[in-house]
Amino acid sequence: MNDIVALLDCLAPYLSRTTLRQLKPIIAALLCIPDGVTMLSIARWTEGGGSYRTIQRWYQTPLEWATLLWVVVRIHLLDPKGEYVLAGDEVVMSKTGKATHGCGRFYSSLAQRPISSVSFMVVSLIDVQARRSYPLQVEQREPPLSSKEALEPQPKRQRGRPKGSQNHSKAVPKLTPDLTLLQRMITTITARMIPLTVRHLVLDGHFGNYPASYAVRETGLHIISKLRHDAALYWPYAGPKPRRGPMPRYGHKLNYNHLPPKALCHSVNDGDHQVDTYQMQVFHPAFSQALNVVVVVKTHLKTGKRAHVVLFSTDLDLSAAHIVDTYSLRFQIEFNFRDAKQYWGLDDFMNVKSVAVTNAVNLAFLMVSLSAVMLKPYRDTQPDFSVRDLKAQFRARRYLDETIKMLPNPPSDDLVSRIWQRLTAFSGIRVRRLDRFAA
Repeated sequence: MNDIVALLDCLAPYLSRTTLRQLKPIIAALLCIPDGVTMLSIARWTEGGGSYRTIQRWYQTPLEWATLLWVVVRIHLLDPKGEYVLAGDEVVMSKTGKATHGCGRFYSSLAQRPISSVSFMVVSLIDVQARRSYPLQVEQREPPLSSKEALEPQPKRQRGRPKGSQNHSKAVPKLTPDLTLLQRMITTITARMIPLTVRHLVLDGHFGNYPASYAVRETGLHIISKLRHDAALYWPYAGPKPRRGPMPRYGHKLNYNHLPPKALCHSVNDGDHQVDTYQMQVFHPAFSQALNVVVVVKTHLKTGKRAHVVLFSTDLDLSAAHIVDTYSLRFQIEFNFRDAKQYWGLDDFMNVKSVAVTNAVNLAFLMVSLSAVMLKPYRDTQPDFSVRDLKAQFRARRYLDETIKMLPNPPSDDLVSRIWQRLTAFSGIRVRRLDRFAA
């Protein structure tokens, strides 16, 4: 408990004394709960000052979560000389009924269909050297409009170019509510992170389109994302100037089955497969500028079957290796979602009010960052030490404390240590000795 108090000292300027005092036993309880994180289970596992009524009051207290998440990362996890990129994604949690604030039908990648759920947009900071992701801001998405509420589609115009139309710059795209929310979050985060310099935002293929690219560029960042495998890409025009009309922009269409050898920048054999990486600057009709495109082609040497992935960035100076490695780092945010759901109650909360739902979700992501701090001393000597092992340490301490209180005479330190290690072996995967975070 003393080390939890030390970890949370950085939040003292941003929380009232009452709220901070209530938060400490809540975090101690979260580190002990084996599964099913709800207000009731938290109240059962708290020691002193954690009654169910106190937990209710804390969940109904509005908090500046974006500031709290950033302070924990800045104080405990940030290396001022390190290299960082931002990553954004949506996380969906299934919820039945209509009482939960923001509940609607959102598309779930796990269920492969829209389900009754709540959804949140998350932006994380990824440490390139450590290859770890730390949540910075979490905002709830508005439920999508129903078919009755949706706007009627605009009538399609006739084929061909309208008579009398002239060339003009690409129109400013109409941003969806999700893109507007993402743009606002990025603007807030970049202003808060000064003087830390971050130049790129990594998004998955859902955001591989011009409106998302425009929204990101308006914040001063470059996007790194993925295009469709059959995206229509064109080489820059390299022919002579026509006798009439302006200089054409598009040349020949890119053929993914016959990529030019001059664009090949890396090739490696991986068992029965050959992986070729091509890089080129090409145009997409939907984008207003040239794109830095990387095509990764994987060929089975025995059968000749091919598959390819099309990555892109609006930063024309990035190398192919940088784009591929940075996009692969995007998956670190998925590990944040996994830990928040599996260990910290992101899937278990039963709150329905707006403030309580916001606190439950942000508390889960706060625990992702705090657990990363607590795992550091363990992973210095045991890289595979997991969150489950960390929780086993704290749960064993709680069992041991309650047992010692019932004994007429306190046992020796050696016996306490042996009992401790025996208790952690029941639910921990990698058993190790008592450490300072579990003292």
